[in-house]
Amino acid sequence: MAIKEEVLQYLRKSTGDVSGEELSERLGISRTAVWKAVNALREEGYEIASATRRGYHLLKEPDRIDAEDLLQNLDTQFLGKEIQVFKEIDSTNEEVKRQALRGAQDGLVIVSEEQNGGKGRLGRAWNSPFGTGLYFSFLLRPEHIPEPLTNATLLAGLGVARALRHVWGLDAKIKWPNDVVIGNKKVCGILTEMAAEMDKVQYIVPGIGINVGNQSFPDELAVKATSILIETGKPVKRSDVLLAILKELDKLFLKKEFPLKEYSELCVSLHKKVRYTRGLKSYTGTAFAIAPSGELMVRSDEDGTEIPISTGEVIVQGIYGQNI
Repeated sequence: MAIKEEVLQYLRKSTGDVSGEELSERLGISRTAVWKAVNALREEGYEIASATRRGYHLLKEPDRIDAEDLLQNLDTQFLGKEIQVFKEIDSTNEEVKRQALRGAQDGLVIVSEEQNGGKGRLGRAWNSPFGTGLYFSFLLRPEHIPEPLTNATLLAGLGVARALRHVWGLDAKIKWPNDVVIGNKKVCGILTEMAAEMDKVQYIVPGIGINVGNQSFPDELAVKATSILIETGKPVKRSDVLLAILKELDKLFLKKEFPLKEYSELCVSLHKKVRYTRGLKSYTGTAFAIAPSGELMVRSDEDGTEIPISTGEVIVQGIYGQNI
């Protein structure tokens, strides 16, 4: 552990002021090293008070995501046993794919404070500002890949919704297939990618982006986006959100079963008017069920035909302020 982290851990455990002499003796480092470590922590946003003859006192920590801290508090069986945290990256999905090609282990989790090439579905960009959102992706090898593969995205959404509901009491629900919403606004988006050979899938990579500490959004997003901070009215540590979600995802991907009843109860797409596209033509209908294989079942307005939707854009009446 680096000197800076050792000093931070000691200050965290202390209830009062800690002298530079005590830190020096307990950690086996020089007083100068203590001073440099404290200044380095301050530069990273830690509020550390200091007073002559009294020493240092940790007042407030920034909302940083630390791999070692995550691993110490992780409650999973396979997911996240290796966690890597980046300050900035092009895309956590891309990094997982790069490491997968180099033989990375099943359950690897990549987190970044910021993405400069974050991706959404259908080629859209995902806004990933520093320090407010939670952006992570994880690697699933065949042992933990559900069948059909498309259910991986649905299970990821369910894991996020479970965590937000159970831990923070939020009325989080799922817009099929890849968004988590609170009310009619989006709090989380999911993008799942895969690599396959002719006869088998090598791996899949679900990527998750969550609005955690956003206090507001640009005008064009405010009508359809929300955050955990906005919904709870109080700050929430992003590392706590990640740990809660990984715990739920671990359970779901260990079983690899699709809990159809639970998913259906949390799916805001059901029993609403929807607009969908088949080929180059747009249609409307009413979503009435989720199939066991994960498709959204829609009853066509045109002739009452029951149509399974497995891919493409589905607009839901009232969600994100959209009208059919």
